[in-house]
Amino acid sequence: MAVPIAVLDCDLLLYGRGHRTLDRFKLEDVTDEYLVSTYGFPRQFICYLVDLLGATLSRPTQRSRAISPETQILAALGFYTSGSFQTRMGDAMGISQASMSRCVANVTEALVERASQFIHFPKDEATVQTLKDDFYALAGMPGVLGVVDCTHVAIKAPNAEDLSYVNRKGLHSLNCLMVCDSRGVLLSAETHWPGSLPDCTVLEQAALTSQFETELHKDGWLLGDSSFLLRTWLMTPLHIPETPAEYRYNMAHSATHNVIERTFRTIRSRFRCLDGSKGTLQYSPEKSSHIILACCVLHNISLQHGLDVWSAPAAGHMEQSEEEYEQMESVDSEACRVRQELLLTHFS
Repeated sequence: MAVPIAVLDCDLLLYGRGHRTLDRFKLEDVTDEYLVSTYGFPRQFICYLVDLLGATLSRPTQRSRAISPETQILAALGFYTSGSFQTRMGDAMGISQASMSRCVANVTEALVERASQFIHFPKDEATVQTLKDDFYALAGMPGVLGVVDCTHVAIKAPNAEDLSYVNRKGLHSLNCLMVCDSRGVLLSAETHWPGSLPDCTVLEQAALTSQFETELHKDGWLLGDSSFLLRTWLMTPLHIPETPAEYRYNMAHSATHNVIERTFRTIRSRFRCLDGSKGTLQYSPEKSSHIILACCVLHNISLQHGLDVWSAPAAGHMEQSEEEYEQMESVDSEACRVRQELLLTHFS
């Protein structure tokens, strides 16, 4: 009688039931340098993740050889930061490639469950004002609550004949809409949009738009590039600046908006599974979206822990935009009035 593949334990096949290699790897037995070089993060950060996710990753299992939360987190971090299930990494922890894949799935879902805890706009007035002040200090642009842009992450072709994920370059991707503050902390991240959608369409359909139109637009605005339409809560550059005030506005806008480009470079430098250098994410669009969001959560946690990599060099193929967009002209007269008032008040 054939044994169903689903019940086979790959570690059991590789090592036998009596082998205890799953317990061989101990965090305290390796140096900080080894942890950073192999898993991308120092000991204190990893210990924080163990405390944060440990209960979730210790869910009851029928398997007699459950992998510890610590090992699961290390396996996932190794994948996020290297982009591959390296044999030497699995050997070091005593787990198979198949088990490493399960670890990545478990940790990814645990991080996604906590996304709203770490990725959100501030709500109290004092923090919102600090957000505006920090942006103003960059280049003199007032009232900014965040900078917004899209970036594409390459994924494998879905099993179904679905052209919605094919972007303008003919590659399968997810178009991810993100907002960050002046330090690069993500305030919003929607990672599930098909790559065929242009940035303006993604924003039009995004939860971010509903959020600003119903809750946040009275407090200030976002800054977006010319791939987006001007809105009362979204300031875009002037297509053809003519006056000194308009040039000053565009210069301040560009210098401030550059923060999101640096943030994208930081994320792809730290999480090489997203930068394309190891190939596309070999998962369904839904699972790939979750991996991207998990990396976004880790990005914010790393900034909370002072792990800033602004100076990291650009790498890979996680590009800011896949589309050669046309200049978008707004037909919103109220939005035009708001921008004109901003020009007169602060840049004339």
